[in-house]
Amino acid sequence: MRGIKCQNRRSRMKRGGRDNDHNSSEEGTAEKSKKMRTTNEHFQTCDWGNLLPDIILHVFKYLPLLDRAHASQVCRSWNQVDSSKESAEAACDILSQLVNCSLKTLGLISTARPSFMDLPKSHFISALTVVFVNSKSLSSLKIDDTPVDDPSLKVLVANNSDTLKLLKMSSCPHVSPAGILCVADQCHGLRELALNYHLLSDELLLALSSEKHVRLEHLRIDVVSENPGQTHFHTIQKSSWDAFIRHSPKVNLVMYFFLYEEEFDPFFRYEIPATHLYFGRSVSKDVLGRVGMTCPRLVELVVCANGLRPLDEELIRIAERCKNLSAIGLGECEVSCSAFVEFVKMCGGRLSQLSIMEEVLIPDQKYSLEQIHWEVSKHLGRVWFPDMMPTW
Repeated sequence: MRGIKCQNRRSRMKRGGRDNDHNSSEEGTAEKSKKMRTTNEHFQTCDWGNLLPDIILHVFKYLPLLDRAHASQVCRSWNQVDSSKESAEAACDILSQLVNCSLKTLGLISTARPSFMDLPKSHFISALTVVFVNSKSLSSLKIDDTPVDDPSLKVLVANNSDTLKLLKMSSCPHVSPAGILCVADQCHGLRELALNYHLLSDELLLALSSEKHVRLEHLRIDVVSENPGQTHFHTIQKSSWDAFIRHSPKVNLVMYFFLYEEEFDPFFRYEIPATHLYFGRSVSKDVLGRVGMTCPRLVELVVCANGLRPLDEELIRIAERCKNLSAIGLGECEVSCSAFVEFVKMCGGRLSQLSIMEEVLIPDQKYSLEQIHWEVSKHLGRVWFPDMMPTW
């Protein structure tokens, strides 16, 4: 009996020990869960976008190139760090190593626009020259906001003149009109060109219009003024535009205007073959009236702002003379409902894109805002409503 009692005591002690272990384990698990919740809450509430740029850049250096590209899309601050001067230097180092790689497409893109411009010019040019020399079949080159210069373009031409079809160069201050002319003179297969207006010249248009040159499909021009009153804009001769359009009758001439009102004087004084016009800043009634008189090939018109003077006459004139117009967008402008209906009636169903803010339309004796969408829809041949500002 004593043996049985002792055995039972030992069994109870064992069970008690296991129970105590179990209770201790539950307490430990609860404590760990609490710590994990606290850590997770801290992790979730931590603003990772406010990490010091040096820390983010240090981590990025250990990531493969593809993972670094994905990480740079997480938030704006990470993107800015990855688009910094250090990132631009890394891009140049990669270019310098492409000695055994024949590229067909090269695009140097930075959301932090000064990054490539902050590099020593010699560093960037030497890296780019490696690509130009070793890529014997480069067909597409996009190098906006970079310190590329005329001598490096000559290297490009010497090695890729037979293959280059697209050249996009905006905001490249070290390139002169002579550098672009060199490209046009030698790259006879060029089909698409994008550059700033200060690089556009009569000589360039005539070179693109020569018999040995293929017909250009797209010419994109940025007309930008950063300092009002301090930028001089030259005038392209009508004869140069005429020669250009005779050689490339189906070309899309796309022009982006970011000018102040007093800087428009050299433009739209005679007929130009523009097909797409985008006005990123306020543009006067006078300029829009001249657009209707001088741009008969116009296909798309976007006006960011005009002011508080109705554009009734200007829209009617554009509808009368621009027989190919198929897309229009109006932002901070004013148009009477009657004039707008007349404009749509004249253009008819060819208006595939009609983006007009509701605030643009001014009710008059003939049409209210409630009535206008029915009348416009009837002339378009589809249901149409003016765009509305979101309320949130």
